[in-house]
Amino acid sequence: MKGDSDFTPRLGRIRDRGEAGGKSFRRQVKRVAARLSRPSSKRGFTGRNNGRGNGATPQAMQTLRQISRARMRRVIVKVHIARARGGGGVRAFSEHVRYIQRDGVERDGSGGKLYGPEGDDIDGRAFAERSGNDRHQFRLTVSAEDGAELGDLKTSARALMAAMERDLGTPLDWVAVDHHNTGHSHTHIVIRGKDARGKDLVIARNYLTKGIRGRAKQIVTGLLGPRRDLEIAAAQQHEATQDRFTSLDRELEKQAVANWIEVAPAHRSGDRFRRSLQLQRLRHLESLHFATETSRGVWQLKEGWQTALKAMGRRGDIVRTLSAGLEPGETARGVRFFEERPSDAKPITGVVLSQGPDDELRGTRFLLIEDLEGTRWHVPAGGVEPGGLPPRGAIVEVAPSQPAPRASDKVIAQIAGQTGGYYSDALHAEAEPTASHNYREAHKRRLEALRRAGFVTRRKDGVWEIGEDYLDKATQYETRQGGRTKLKVRSWMTLDAQTKAHAETWLDGRIAEAANPYRRFAKAQLARLSFLRDRGLLRADEGQLSDETRKRLREEELRRAGAFEAERSGRSQVTLSKGEQFEGKFEKTVDLASGRRALIGSETTFALVPWRPEMERHRGRSLIIEQKAKNLSWSFPSGRGRGLSR
Repeated sequence: MKGDSDFTPRLGRIRDRGEAGGKSFRRQVKRVAARLSRPSSKRGFTGRNNGRGNGATPQAMQTLRQISRARMRRVIVKVHIARARGGGGVRAFSEHVRYIQRDGVERDGSGGKLYGPEGDDIDGRAFAERSGNDRHQFRLTVSAEDGAELGDLKTSARALMAAMERDLGTPLDWVAVDHHNTGHSHTHIVIRGKDARGKDLVIARNYLTKGIRGRAKQIVTGLLGPRRDLEIAAAQQHEATQDRFTSLDRELEKQAVANWIEVAPAHRSGDRFRRSLQLQRLRHLESLHFATETSRGVWQLKEGWQTALKAMGRRGDIVRTLSAGLEPGETARGVRFFEERPSDAKPITGVVLSQGPDDELRGTRFLLIEDLEGTRWHVPAGGVEPGGLPPRGAIVEVAPSQPAPRASDKVIAQIAGQTGGYYSDALHAEAEPTASHNYREAHKRRLEALRRAGFVTRRKDGVWEIGEDYLDKATQYETRQGGRTKLKVRSWMTLDAQTKAHAETWLDGRIAEAANPYRRFAKAQLARLSFLRDRGLLRADEGQLSDETRKRLREEELRRAGAFEAERSGRSQVTLSKGEQFEGKFEKTVDLASGRRALIGSETTFALVPWRPEMERHRGRSLIIEQKAKNLSWSFPSGRGRGLSR
């Protein structure tokens, strides 16, 4: 070539990169393919910026005084918005406040004490009364990684709430309790869903998910100072061998391409330490069968390794919680998890040993059950109303819940069938004029959950498009959720109490069974058999009670319960005949050997009727009960009726 365009090519060293070159090229191709396969984000209204605090979120997430993010103190913040669903939701508000004050949460084993912006001994009942008409409340759990160094957590909690008030532009009505009964001390904060003017408090989702945590990190860093190199290194070294999902796993997840990751050689000291941590973590994952080293520095991660690690972490938390709730000398080792059984497994029957918090923010519980073979099971009881949890010693039957549409799904499908495939709040109000605002809101929340899972579509005007296959999609959603259980209380009475009860008991139907290997149950069988024969209720040659004897025992127990309440309260008992009605307040429950009864009472009279779990949310409210041909129905004085089967 001539002139200004002349150039002299310089050839590089001729070499064969061999297999390494091919691998590098394949990795580049995989990386590009993975990037191109990511679904494009759908822009639209999400609501994450709607509400107070959105403008303060960026500032809340800033670091302090030019401190790097790595040196900021780490804080975990969990947030749950608890909504009032009729009387049951409001009652759940006050029950949650009582629950977080339960015994055993302080360092000395005593109950937690409520505190607020100024006082250290707040009246929880007064807070609950102020919350009586709230639409919702915010529940926070704040746990600093270095919480032990903070000492008294009240200072940091009050500083966080003061910062939130500045960010949200309104004073907040809140109470808090510090818990020291777990591996990490943490604070439970409950915030009313009303602002200073009495209007509903709406907080932007961005602030709830990011802003509060950012403020908490700023406050803890300000109190303890930035993390030192040794602290950071020690924390990361500790994470390398944890049986849970850690920040190291998050790094590996970002670096991995289609579950393949290469840990390249490092030359600088900081990079060498990072590489050493990653290799330690990968070797630990290999010991858990979640990773395999295919060649030097190249690892393949097992599909679903992140989900499995998170499940292992949750399982470890559960075992620690179980151990805290057992009697001295008992252990939670060997506990099996009911959710891990196949969906077609047979139900288990057993004795409730204890109960504890499954999710303290949502107020859900778990049960520890020992079956009739002596195996202990962890059973989630998230769907049980607060007053419906069986006590220690109760006999329960647990079975996997078959996926099916919820009652709200059937209502939505019915309204959509009447409106040409559409649902909205206005359409619901028109189709069901007696439905309350909270009742309709619950249906909208259900649709929102299905929308996030990709099963339904919401238009810009807020109208939902409901297809003819909606109930099938709702079933698919429930199947995807998994882990649900169906809990039936077979007896509210303990085995020991049943052995000497002059009433029909659950044991009476089991005394004729073959000797059980479970010592506690076999002993109760023999004791009950001996009691019935001593009382002349069962002859020596008989193996079970006659139907006539069972009926007589049931009736005698009901008469005794009615007579006791009549003497205690000075009221007379009402026994309903077919077609008769009775109106009164659902005052309490009475546990009998034959089952749990609801006491419905007025000033001068009362009735004992069969209790059902769905009644719990209406405890304290007036009900109208009516005797039908085969069962009782109940309704509100100005509402819809429901059925109660005997």
